[in-house]
Amino acid sequence: MKQTELTPRIAPVIPPWDATVLDAVSAFPHGRDFILSTYKEGGARGMHGLGVILSHPVLAKAFLTFNNHVATTSTVSRRVREILILRISWLRRAEYEFIQHVVLGLRAGLTPAEIERIQQGPDAEGWDAVDADLVRAVDELHTDACISNETYERLSVSFTANQLVDIVFCVGCYDLLAMVFKTFGAQVEPGVEPLDAAVAARMHAQKSAS
Repeated sequence: MKQTELTPRIAPVIPPWDATVLDAVSAFPHGRDFILSTYKEGGARGMHGLGVILSHPVLAKAFLTFNNHVATTSTVSRRVREILILRISWLRRAEYEFIQHVVLGLRAGLTPAEIERIQQGPDAEGWDAVDADLVRAVDELHTDACISNETYERLSVSFTANQLVDIVFCVGCYDLLAMVFKTFGAQVEPGVEPLDAAVAARMHAQKSAS
């Protein structure tokens, strides 16, 4: 199902927020402050996705506490996190999530060529060996809910135990968010470019995981 075909099922809760919603979103201060500082200009990137979560404030507060760790205090770098997020959103055919994180990935230091390789997978020509294994780990988690022994052993050379835990939780967090955004029909915000038609076609032409 393409982004343009998704029907919104839950209206996003957008600012101004009441006290209950503000309390919930304050579990993710960076997201709260970004949206509050930009939404009056006609729309803030990420506002609709966050707004869908905020439709259930009690759950939102619990989830955003976790999401705040993954997004801001994780032991792995922003660049590593964005590789993981972009790959799982690509595999999930989650256009809304992918669109948001292309921007964040570029800001984290990924190049357009690397974002292209994320779409192609771990065997794409040009990958650094560690980056290829990060993409491979996402594929294995998506397919089997487990990083293989071989991939894990190689990643263990470059990442600590805590970092490996953060890697798995990052993939799981944004896998869940892909389900939320797709199920409830999160729409891109005003002024946010939709996914390029050719890229969207490749995304939705992927073979399903076995």
